[in-house]
Amino acid sequence: MEKELAGNQNRVCSPRGDEHLISLPEFLKRFETDENGLNEQEATRRLQECGPNILEEAGKESILKRYVRQFRNFFAVLLTVGAILSFLGEYLDPGKGNLYIGVALFAVVLLNGTFTFVQEYQAAKTMESFRQLLPPHAKVFRDGKVRDVLASELVVGDVVLIEEGDKVPADGRLIETNSLKVDNSTLTGESEPQLRSLECTNSNLLECRNMVFSGTLVQSGNGKVVVFGTGQDTQIGSLATLTEQTLSVDTPIRKELNHFIKIISAIAIFLGITFFLLAFFLQNIFLASLIFAIGIIVANVPEGLLPTVTLALSLASRRMASRNALIKQLESVETLGSTTVICTDKTGTLTQNRMAVNSLIVGFETLEPEKPSLSQEGSAGQDAEDGTKKGLAEKGTDSGAKGVPVTGNPVWNPEKIPPVFIRVAGLCNNAKLYDSPPGYTGDPTEGALLVFANSFVDVKNVKELQQEYPRLEEFPFDSLTRRMEVVCRTPEGKLEVYLKGAPEVVVEMCGSVLESGEIRKLDEAGQKELLERHLRLAEKGERIIALAFRQAEAKNEYTGDFIFLGFIGIVDPPRPEAREAIAKCHAAGIKVVMITGDHPVTAESIARDVGLAVSGKPEIITGDELKSLSRTELASRLKNPSIVFARTSPVQKLKIVQLFQAEGEIVTMTGDGVNDAPAIKNADMGVAMGSGTDVAREAADMVLLDDNFATIVNAVEEGRTVFDNIKKFIVYILTSNIPEILPFIAFVLLSIPLPMTVQLILAIDLGTDILPAITLGVEKGEGDIMKRPPRPRNEKLLTPQVLLTSYGVKGPIEAAAGFFCYFAVLFDGGWSFGEQLANTNPLYMQAITAFFSAVIICQIANVFASRTRFQSVFSMGLFSNRPVLLGIASELLILALIIWNPFANLIFNTAPIDLRYMLLAVPFAVFLLGIDELRKYLLRINVNWAARFFKW
Repeated sequence: MEKELAGNQNRVCSPRGDEHLISLPEFLKRFETDENGLNEQEATRRLQECGPNILEEAGKESILKRYVRQFRNFFAVLLTVGAILSFLGEYLDPGKGNLYIGVALFAVVLLNGTFTFVQEYQAAKTMESFRQLLPPHAKVFRDGKVRDVLASELVVGDVVLIEEGDKVPADGRLIETNSLKVDNSTLTGESEPQLRSLECTNSNLLECRNMVFSGTLVQSGNGKVVVFGTGQDTQIGSLATLTEQTLSVDTPIRKELNHFIKIISAIAIFLGITFFLLAFFLQNIFLASLIFAIGIIVANVPEGLLPTVTLALSLASRRMASRNALIKQLESVETLGSTTVICTDKTGTLTQNRMAVNSLIVGFETLEPEKPSLSQEGSAGQDAEDGTKKGLAEKGTDSGAKGVPVTGNPVWNPEKIPPVFIRVAGLCNNAKLYDSPPGYTGDPTEGALLVFANSFVDVKNVKELQQEYPRLEEFPFDSLTRRMEVVCRTPEGKLEVYLKGAPEVVVEMCGSVLESGEIRKLDEAGQKELLERHLRLAEKGERIIALAFRQAEAKNEYTGDFIFLGFIGIVDPPRPEAREAIAKCHAAGIKVVMITGDHPVTAESIARDVGLAVSGKPEIITGDELKSLSRTELASRLKNPSIVFARTSPVQKLKIVQLFQAEGEIVTMTGDGVNDAPAIKNADMGVAMGSGTDVAREAADMVLLDDNFATIVNAVEEGRTVFDNIKKFIVYILTSNIPEILPFIAFVLLSIPLPMTVQLILAIDLGTDILPAITLGVEKGEGDIMKRPPRPRNEKLLTPQVLLTSYGVKGPIEAAAGFFCYFAVLFDGGWSFGEQLANTNPLYMQAITAFFSAVIICQIANVFASRTRFQSVFSMGLFSNRPVLLGIASELLILALIIWNPFANLIFNTAPIDLRYMLLAVPFAVFLLGIDELRKYLLRINVNWAARFFKW
């Protein structure tokens, strides 16, 4: 019995490979299902037996490999070489402290690699948690009703609805199709979308048109599919290429970091070799010169760079997630900061996506809405509340369409609206109603029309209307034709064609008009008058849809002889926060471009409402002009500060992106539909709507959970902050290189006792500096961060200005403080120039301790100075970044240990010193803070020479 059960399970769970060849009845019988799908109980049982519909991650890099990879960067190699040389020095001349240096360098490499690994691992986990917030969903028939379920819960035998923009959730056979085209390029490499049919067209499963496959994308149309393969039993699950490790492409910030590492490493090696040779020829001591070279190299390597960058990016991505922006690739955060142009959709991004019918023109008559009675108001309020609850309940779904509550709809006199007008609005429509109005799923415009059609009490419920007038053929809306037609059979058995679309398109296709219940001829003058009326509605910022119908002889697409019915004006109120967000962009030097399919008059009205028209009339460019104008003419018009693209198709978005990129702009593009995907993918930063299609989200770098334009602006601010913080870290960490390098130079050239040993250099770079440097990565953006122009595309992390500030201003101040304290101790102890001191001499040990203390005290001032690039640190609040205070406390704790702990004295060759020698460094620290405040002040008042030499 158990064997038989296992055999049945295996028959159902695993496809045999002939599912495309057998007849449909045999296919349904094999998988024990029918066109109404499974019941919940059977679906649950199959889920337990066959397992979830998920792909096992094959070829994923192991944790060990990821850990080992951290030790391949050039910094790690340099430090490892230094450690090996130190051990060599200990072997050749034992007891000189080289063993401690070697151990310390190896510990540095290990700690740095471990910390970077931990940060990257946590960042990867964060990215994975973001993906879990947007799990794929599927519309499936269960118990005869359409349900929205997680794609991972699909089982063999489920009947799934797929439509434009969906990612196919499992392998299946089509049992219903309507102009369905699927992009199979992920499986076959064929880039052209393939038309699907119900017949078997090829003996090869992948080539057969009655099949759809997991992971492929629905480009147009819709269909109904019976699932026969899930998880690893799908075609994509069995692909050998899935196991191969994909190569990652370096992002701009990663390239910048690699460039920085190469430059700094080159400086370190050059100085190390130069001073090794110099020391060797002047003092003729090979081993001492070798250790000296190691010190120079170690002093130049900013060990905490990589973990700090990862931490800054990771924290920024988490902050963005808390503000409804999900980053798909961690390092894309920084790309946002350099954005110069944001191309945004109107509907749902600048507006609330709460569309409702607001105006009606029937024939030539403009209808005024009636005031609802008290009972109607109460009913409408209840409906609105129900719809709102339903919308909230379904907000988290990922089906590409949300339940949308529409409230406050006007009430119209049904006697003035012909029944055919309602039929066209309700039947030439792919949106779907929920159990009670006004909830719907699908396109918001169609949803508004459906709610409108369903609101007439003397007309049958739209669902009944759809059964009474069954759809025989659909010619879907196309961004090129800008219309949609359906052919329906009337109860009398006749055929009627229902048409909706752009007013100028529909009116041109009409030869008659239905007015006051009578059909009369529509001449050219009448067409012109209708279009003038439509413009008056458009001026109010309404999206205008024209409706028409005609009798038909066959299930064909018709292009003329329609009877015009009227216009419907749909309003979508602007988001209240959009105006402020756009003003923020303009202040930040970012051009905001609105792209819409609406009429230019409607588009201009909305542009004014949301604050896009900065000064005077915005530049309106239509889709037709995009086609006809030359690149030179378009380039001159793109220089306008306010640009609106109207009557454009999603396909034209790609051209818009390329036009701006050709002008040197860094473009962020938003989108939600299938046709938006190429533009999203080609933009410097692609942004998809959380409510958009699977296709758009696949192509995007970032997903907006709330579809809100203001969220993009917040993300840009985070991106700018990340780049700022990495630069602050670099300036801070490079400053201490000068007081670390100059003691070696003075030791060689002036023949004084070495003021700073390699052990103390390591104590600074890996002990005292590391935590304050990392805390700069969590610094909040400066007050003027969104008032600066976008950074140039070619701006480097390491610039001459950065080096001049660190090596030419701050570093020398710290070195001066160190030498001042060092010589103060020596002279007070009776030392004179030319006198050599042994490493074990207490005076020498106190002198190098004083030098070390001075550098630490100056670095405390430096970390405060480095918290801002342009604003005064006092305007940010000295104590506003609490992690920095923790970092300073760690510096002082390490300093105290190295000075007063006997074991630390042994390792670092230090000795306790009088507090007054440490206080000698305080004026230098105050001077360092003051000189950097002066630099920032000169930059704020736009002093040219200061900007030229010190603006980083």
